[in-house]
Amino acid sequence: MEIQELHRGRLIDHIQLVVKDLSVSHTFYAAVLASLNVPVGGQGDGYFWADELFVTGIDSAAALGALTGRHHIAFQARDRTMVDAFYKAALAAGGRDNGAPGERSYHPGYYAAFVLDPDDNNIEAVYHGEASRSASSVLITF
Repeated sequence: MEIQELHRGRLIDHIQLVVKDLSVSHTFYAAVLASLNVPVGGQGDGYFWADELFVTGIDSAAALGALTGRHHIAFQARDRTMVDAFYKAALAAGGRDNGAPGERSYHPGYYAAFVLDPDDNNIEAVYHGEASRSASSVLITF
């Protein structure tokens, strides 16, 4: 059996997106996640994953043959520069603008950018401002 390692410890356990064209989505998410220093963790027949994000093609067994609708995902960024890099990478990889990088009124220091992915899901990168963490994540090995 292969040993797997996952980083966990954020609010969301996982998100699954069902997409029309897995190859197009893989190109988009590989670029966006690379700008956030998150590698694509793996892929198989009809899916790929990175951290808590699982993306499946509409024809995969996990998708049950249907698109599930428009979703919003917010990725954590370490600083404003990373939010800016996310936005540029997303647009270069086929995403569409849904809110250029800038401060938002959600709380002081909330700096974010929004793009629509190839399936019109609203994808955000957000930096919440200066803060300290006890750990970047929890490493789980099984």
